[in-house]
Amino acid sequence: MFYNNYSQKDVIFINKKVNNITLIEEQSNILENDTQNIKNMIYTIRGKQVMIDSDVAMLYHYTTKRINETVRRNRERFPSNFCFQLYENEVHNLRSQSATSSLKKENYGGRRYIPYAFTEQGIAMLSGLLRNEIAIKVSINIINAFVEMRKFIASNAQIFKEINTIKGKLLEYDKKFDIVFDELQKKKEREFKERIFYNGQIFDSYSLIIKIIKSANNKILIIDNYIDNTILDMLSKKNKNVQVILLTSQNCDLTKLDIEKFNKQYPLLKITKTNKFHDRFMVIDEKELFHLGASLKDLGKKCFAISKMEDIEFIKNTKNIVF
Repeated sequence: MFYNNYSQKDVIFINKKVNNITLIEEQSNILENDTQNIKNMIYTIRGKQVMIDSDVAMLYHYTTKRINETVRRNRERFPSNFCFQLYENEVHNLRSQSATSSLKKENYGGRRYIPYAFTEQGIAMLSGLLRNEIAIKVSINIINAFVEMRKFIASNAQIFKEINTIKGKLLEYDKKFDIVFDELQKKKEREFKERIFYNGQIFDSYSLIIKIIKSANNKILIIDNYIDNTILDMLSKKNKNVQVILLTSQNCDLTKLDIEKFNKQYPLLKITKTNKFHDRFMVIDEKELFHLGASLKDLGKKCFAISKMEDIEFIKNTKNIVF
C-alpha cells in the first residue's frame, strides 16, 4: 500500500499496529534521524519553534494521517501551545523556504488538509502516546535538536535583531524609492521640450493642452487672437480656484454672457483685448512658458508644434502688458 507523502523509491508498507496506531517500517533509505537533519526541519512560526506533521510522521515512521488522528483522539493533551493548524499563507511561506520533500508544492498538492505544527512540548506528548521503540529514540534526537536551536537563537539574538532592523530599513528605503520613482515618472510625463502634431491628431493635441492646463496651481495666461467657445471647454478642466486671463484680439468670438456663465461654475476668467501679439502662448503660474503653433480652436487640423520655452523675460514683459 502506497502513501502520497513519499516518493516511489522510498516505498513503505504497513507492518503492524501499536495501540490502534498504524506503524510504518521502511523498505529502503528514509532520512537519517540525526540531530543535524532534524534541525533542518524546525521552523519558526508565530514566534514558536515547530515541526510540521508530515516531517514528524516521516521521522516516527508513521503516516501523517495516523499522526493527526492520534492528536484528534487526544485533543485535551494538545493545547494550542503544543499543536496548532497552519494558515494558508503560512503554508505558502513554508513551501518557498523548505528544503524537505514533505512541503514541496508537488507533494503538498496531494494533501486534502492544512498541515499541523508541533512545538517541542507537542512532540514530547506525541512520543508518549505512540509508545514504540522508534518514537522513543527519535524523540530524544528531536528534543536535542530543539534545545540546540534555542541555544543558537539565544546566542545570535543580537545578530537576528540587527538583521530585522536592516530589513525594516530596506523596506522603508524601498517605499521611499517608489515614491521618488513615481514622482520622477510624473515629472517626466509633465515636462517636455517640444511635441509635433500632424493633421488629424486632434485628440492627442487636445490631451496635451488639458495636461498643461491641469498642471496650473494658481494662474493661467493664454494669448490667442482666434479663441472661441472651444477654449471654455478646455478651461473647465482646470484646478479649482485657478485664475485664467485671456489675451485676445478685438474680434474674439466670446461674448460677455459666455464669460459670466463660465465664471458662475469655474471662476475666475478674465479677458483682456490687445493687438500686440501675433503668435500664441500659454503661461502657467508665471513660471512655465509654452509656444503654440496653432490656435487652440484649430488643434490637430494642420501640422503644428507645442514647444516649452525658457524665456523668463518674456513672462515678465507679458505681466506688464496684462496688468
